[in-house]
Amino acid sequence: MSETRRDAVLSVRNMSMNFGGLRALSEVDFEVRKGEVVALIGPNGAGKTTFFNCITGIYAPTEGEVLATARDGKTRRINGMRTNLVCELGMARTFQNIRLFASMTALENVMIGRHCRTREGLFGAIFRGPGTRREEQEVVDKSYRLLQKVGLENVANEYASNLPYGAQRRLEIARALATEPFLLLLDEPAAGMNPQETLELKEMVIQIRHEFDVSVLLIEHDMKMVMSLSDRIYVMEYGRVIATGTPAEVSADPEVIRAYLGEESDA
Repeated sequence: MSETRRDAVLSVRNMSMNFGGLRALSEVDFEVRKGEVVALIGPNGAGKTTFFNCITGIYAPTEGEVLATARDGKTRRINGMRTNLVCELGMARTFQNIRLFASMTALENVMIGRHCRTREGLFGAIFRGPGTRREEQEVVDKSYRLLQKVGLENVANEYASNLPYGAQRRLEIARALATEPFLLLLDEPAAGMNPQETLELKEMVIQIRHEFDVSVLLIEHDMKMVMSLSDRIYVMEYGRVIATGTPAEVSADPEVIRAYLGEESDA
C-alpha cells in the first residue's frame, strides 16, 4: 500500500509480527475507509486476532506501521500506543471471549466504557461539586440510551453474568460504543449465536454504522453474515493477506476457495 486514501480511517502498511522465531504476520497491507464494514476472514490460526491485537495496542508490531485518522481529521502513527490511548483516540473493540464485568450490572458495564470520555478528575471525585454530579448523571443517561439501542434496556439492572449469551454479546458492543469510537472492531461477534441471533446482530451492526457514523472491522467465521454485511473483505492465510475485494470478488477467487471458503471445517 504505497499511498493512504484520503477517506481511510485505518491504514496498515507492510506490518509484520514475530514471536521469537515464529512470524505470525508477514507484510500485511490493510485499509478501512470511512463508513465501511470490512471483514477479515481466514482459517483458524491465520493470524486474524494477532492482527487485531497489533492495531489496538496489545502487541507492538515488529515491522511496518499502523496509521489511524480520528474524527478530528488528524492521522497518527499508533504503533506501540498503549491500549487505553488507542481507545481514547477512538478505536474500540470487543473480544472473541466475552470480557464483561460479571459482577456489575448491564448499565454499570456500559458506564465503564464512558470513563475515557469523562472530564472531571480526582479533585471532582473527592469534592463532588455540581459539575461532577452533572457529569455522573450524563454518564448514566447516555449509557442507558446505548442499552436501548441494543435492546437491553429491560435488563439494565441485571448482573452481566445473568444475561443470556447473545445479550452479553450485545452488551459488549454497547460498552464499546460508549467510548464514542470512529472505528468499531468486532472479534467474532456471532460466535456461539443461533441463526436468529446472528440475523439480529447483522441488522444491529448495519444500524450502528449509520446511526453512530462509525466504520466497522470484524473478524467472523459465519460466511453468510460476512457476505451479506461487508463492503469489502480481506482474506488471510498463514499470516499473509492472500486476497481482498468485494464479497463477490472474494467468493470467486480460486485462492480463497482453496484456502478457506471451500473448506467446510474452517467455515
